[in-house]
Amino acid sequence: MTLAIIGAGMAGLACADRLAEDGLSVRLFDKGRGPGGRMSTRRVETSAGTASFDHGAQYFTVRDPLFRDQVDAWATAGVVVPWPEVGADAWIGNPAMNAPIRHMAAAHQVDFQHHVHGLQRDAAGWWVRLDTGMEGPFDAAIVALPSEQAATILGLHDLAMARVAMTARSQPCWTAMIAFAQPVDLPVDHVSGGGILSWAARNSAKPGRDGPEAWVVQANGAWSAAHLEESPHSIGPLLLDALAQMTGGAGLPSVAHLTAHRWRFAMSRGTDNGALWNEDIRLGACGDWLLGPRVELAWLSGRMLGARVAQDMALPLTPSA
Repeated sequence: MTLAIIGAGMAGLACADRLAEDGLSVRLFDKGRGPGGRMSTRRVETSAGTASFDHGAQYFTVRDPLFRDQVDAWATAGVVVPWPEVGADAWIGNPAMNAPIRHMAAAHQVDFQHHVHGLQRDAAGWWVRLDTGMEGPFDAAIVALPSEQAATILGLHDLAMARVAMTARSQPCWTAMIAFAQPVDLPVDHVSGGGILSWAARNSAKPGRDGPEAWVVQANGAWSAAHLEESPHSIGPLLLDALAQMTGGAGLPSVAHLTAHRWRFAMSRGTDNGALWNEDIRLGACGDWLLGPRVELAWLSGRMLGARVAQDMALPLTPSA
């Protein structure tokens, strides 16, 4: 039995881990250059040295006992550490936010830099349509993408799944990555909310980080949506100015690097569906949009789907029409 998973973020890899526990063969496809997704880290050479930016998810929390066991295992492996300044249950990847994703991906066959354009099903099974052609056949297919992207693929095969995906709209987020020649004059290492900002953090002060003074500045969803189609070159200075306002007039030191990144699908409100699975055609979907906007919930959705798929894979595949 072989399965294709579209998307190698937290949900897709958690699903792959659970399937592998039952001896199922999994192949993942992801358009990114490497592990991370919305837990990505970017390293940039600047005039002040190599700066590191966790420019997606800033940290994650742990509430579910099953996820607690997973985080404990990651901590033992050294790929996550607590970030007590933010909260007692706050964790970050070590030495970068994408460390747990990289750790999970190492256990599977993941084809990065593969843009999936869709899925096709025939009597042989499922086929993944790529720029380079078709890959397959696979006995089952799982879509682990943001809801907007998932809806496009699911809509050709299961309208009920696609409708769920279309109701789980995501908020966008503009993020600035800023390195400075000297420390920013703020008494704290993170600020939550204020003006157009939802979050600003001194990334270089996180546990396990090094390099020059580096800040990640994220705009709130409403502002990001209103400026969604503007260029990163115009957005970066606006977020730099918003950070400057946080200093209360103290100003900012010399900028060594400034760039902005647009997350079109940054945060979903969730649908409480957990995971979706059509056992007749062996098509599924998982992701934070099926539970809620937290790393933990993306992991739980993937795990939930993996358990259900593993249980049902012994059923005969319904012939294609």
